[in-house]
Amino acid sequence: MVFLRPWSIVAALSALTYVHGFDFNFGSDDIAYDFNAASQQVPVVTPQAPQPANLSSLAEGGFTVLRHPAFKKYQVRIKKGKFCDPAVNSYTGYIDIEARHLFFYFFESRGNPAKDDVIFWTNGGPGCSSSLGLFMELGPCRILDEDGPKQHFESWNTNANIFFIDQPVGVGFSYAEYGEYVSTTEEAAKDIAAFVSIFFNTFEEFKGRAFHMAGESYGGRYIPLFASAVYDNNAKLIEQGLEPVNLKSIMIGNGMTDTFKMILAYYDMQCRPSIRSTAVLPVGECMAAKSVLKRCEEWMKKDCQDSYDAVNCAASVGFCMQAIETPFMNSGLNPYDMSKPCEGSVATTLCYPITRHITNYLSRPDVRSNLGVDPAVTGNFTSCSNKVGAAFNEQQDMLHPTKDYVAALLERGVRVLIYVGAYDWICNWIGNERWTLSLEWSRQREFASMPLKDWFVNGKAAGKTRSVKDFSFVTIEGAGHMVPYDKPQESLIMLQRWLAGDDF
Repeated sequence: MVFLRPWSIVAALSALTYVHGFDFNFGSDDIAYDFNAASQQVPVVTPQAPQPANLSSLAEGGFTVLRHPAFKKYQVRIKKGKFCDPAVNSYTGYIDIEARHLFFYFFESRGNPAKDDVIFWTNGGPGCSSSLGLFMELGPCRILDEDGPKQHFESWNTNANIFFIDQPVGVGFSYAEYGEYVSTTEEAAKDIAAFVSIFFNTFEEFKGRAFHMAGESYGGRYIPLFASAVYDNNAKLIEQGLEPVNLKSIMIGNGMTDTFKMILAYYDMQCRPSIRSTAVLPVGECMAAKSVLKRCEEWMKKDCQDSYDAVNCAASVGFCMQAIETPFMNSGLNPYDMSKPCEGSVATTLCYPITRHITNYLSRPDVRSNLGVDPAVTGNFTSCSNKVGAAFNEQQDMLHPTKDYVAALLERGVRVLIYVGAYDWICNWIGNERWTLSLEWSRQREFASMPLKDWFVNGKAAGKTRSVKDFSFVTIEGAGHMVPYDKPQESLIMLQRWLAGDDF
């Protein structure tokens, strides 16, 4: 456990990052830039003239390099194969944004890839690879042991085309030529907006296709800003005579969208019978935490929300975390699923030993060659980059809630789904429900007046929901932080209903 000094900005934010499981180094996170190493094999590159292209027409084998006349400083390096899901075409590669290179996996839909929607997925961090979402949660294959990927039949590509991205630069297989790192979500959003614009305007078959941006955990901060950048970037595309991206919705799973409401909600999760018949923590520890709740709420509101004071905001967050969070983190329970103990440790396995198998698999040279990982990326695969996380911490990125971006997207006709596994502690349903109820938008009163009701899968209650027009809040009973991992069937049905526009 990191010892928290409330007076230290860096210590406060580092501790916050640690307890949220966003700073785990499963291997070396050093990135070297040696293009001449004899042991490295540069993939075959087939250049093509500037053009929009058809994804399915690409030849299998080495990279194809694609350029678009509207994006003169950018290019796509893409490799077609039968990776992970033998039933569909899959692609890996980089979108090169000048000296920044974002790695992605793309899988066609198992349904109707020529017509189905497109989903963007990112995991959180800040600084964690989306390989966790791909290989553990919602991807077309899962890595559950050292035998490697096995097909996952309740994948989110059942009815949608989906890509997983390692972002920002410095995360997973993404890299920058000079070793620089993005240090705020606002900076990362610029790269993502470019990524999305290039993708949809390079591959003809996806132009105008319904597009959804999704993520979990720190995705609660990422996704509202990323989607806003894509929305705003559409005006520039139209000015250039290009087709805008058809952004339909955002989906946030167990998100850290309002840090301050979440910190206060930890008390409710651990000191009231939220998922158990009794409270998790002893009476004495709960009383100590309760005694600071009002002070913490007022302090964080004054110095973090009403007017942002970097020093005092970090101090208030540090103090409140120490008083409210630390007792739970010392309990031995899994912060991502408080119904069970942590297996291993948060710092080494995220309490889920199968994460080791993912790391080992992506460290294999043959796997990297198959994926087309650039030889600039060396060393063992690192699930989360400490360097990227530290850069975000230094900028206090987490201390800027993104709920107002959610409201702005709603007012512009972008649908919003907030879903939460009921057993998660770290980004729990209570904190998420509170910010959704207090969200200032044109239909706030109507939304807040709606009672929670059951939603069903195969005739059985799967959780609770509250919905008004384009805004839905959904809980998934029996699931923790990583909903698709714990409840794959319910997760897929939730997604299918959302894409179809059906009620829960």
